[in-house]
Amino acid sequence: MTALYQSSIDWLERYPELHTLTTLALLILAAWLANWVVKHILVRALLKALSATTLGKDKLLKDVHIIRRLANVVPALILSAGIRWIPGLPDALVEIVRNVCGAFVILTVALAIGNALTLVNLLYQRRVDAHLRPIKGYVQVVKIIVYAIATILIIATLIDRSPLILLSGLGAMAAVLMLIFQDTLLSLVASVQISSNDIVRVGDWVEMPQLNADGDVIDIALHTVKIQNWDKTITTIPTKRFITDPFKNWRGMQESGGRRIKRTLLLDQQSVHFLDAEECQRLHRFSLLDDYLTDKAKELDDWNLRLEARGKEPVNTRRVTNIGTFRAYIERYLRSHPGIHQGMTLMVRQLTPTADGLPLEIYCFTNTVAWAAYEGTQSDIFDHLLAILPEFGLSVFQHPSGLDMRAWQSGQALLNVPANGASAPFAQSESAEELAAR
Repeated sequence: MTALYQSSIDWLERYPELHTLTTLALLILAAWLANWVVKHILVRALLKALSATTLGKDKLLKDVHIIRRLANVVPALILSAGIRWIPGLPDALVEIVRNVCGAFVILTVALAIGNALTLVNLLYQRRVDAHLRPIKGYVQVVKIIVYAIATILIIATLIDRSPLILLSGLGAMAAVLMLIFQDTLLSLVASVQISSNDIVRVGDWVEMPQLNADGDVIDIALHTVKIQNWDKTITTIPTKRFITDPFKNWRGMQESGGRRIKRTLLLDQQSVHFLDAEECQRLHRFSLLDDYLTDKAKELDDWNLRLEARGKEPVNTRRVTNIGTFRAYIERYLRSHPGIHQGMTLMVRQLTPTADGLPLEIYCFTNTVAWAAYEGTQSDIFDHLLAILPEFGLSVFQHPSGLDMRAWQSGQALLNVPANGASAPFAQSESAEELAAR
């Protein structure tokens, strides 16, 4: 066997080119076989051994491919070590191959470290409180540092120089690097402030109108924060904008358990009037107003009795108004509503009268923060209030519509038709409003 091997070597030495190609092919074959053995035998055996542990049962370890990426180092090391034994190759070519293999090993290790950091972040996100303190930004900073170091080592390996020579030149390039990585540095500072001050969390509902963002935060990274808007679109915002720009975070509302209702009813001011005895008696039918009307009548009677002689003039007396009674009804209605949070602010107030009517504002909180349930409760309340308004002699103000104008014109046409059917002008002694009232 030894003689056959020696004779083969002696024969190949008589043909230098064939000898070089043969040994090079054997080296490549050895590297390929080593790669196959490592990935299909050793890696599988290692994964099978890890499957007995908690980490090995997790799919994340297989999805991230840390071990398989490290397996690529083996063929590179074989090529780097074996290329020097190939006869007939120029020294410059041998050095280039060794440098490239060394750079490939550094790159592979750096990528494996990056995958390991990704695995750490994915495992951390499984914690219940992960959204309170996300570490994705910090992981990305570490990745940048690892890749920066790997880049310096790769360049130093390719040019066959010490990394210290490259690092000594970085001082002069500091200003350039600061300019290139200014967004990264600003984002890093913003990420630290966001995390330390608990400004934004994953799952928060944030609103930033200047960037057309209104929805839930779904991801916080080093450079960007992703927001899924209510129309299911995704808005990507630079992280630093959450430090420099104003925005609204609805987390306080969600954690409080109540969502505010602040809406006004615009009432026609001409429908506001004092209630007479008949109207007061009719409103006693409302169970929510019975006690109010009784107490109010007693209060006004006591007041009016103290006026003595001046009380004989109605203008000097206090009387119950329909809008005040309606306001009391709304407050009692909200106090008894099962969808209203009774532990938070609840009031019904008048705002400054406007040309569009008298605003009557309802200010309260629902006992749910769910959007659909909140809107349903709010709509039910105003459905009821709009429908019950005529019982108090009140009406909602709205601008005249085309239907109103057609009805008015029809009424005017009827006023212009006399009994005999002939057209006649308005009587000079009566105005159009008096004719319409008649």
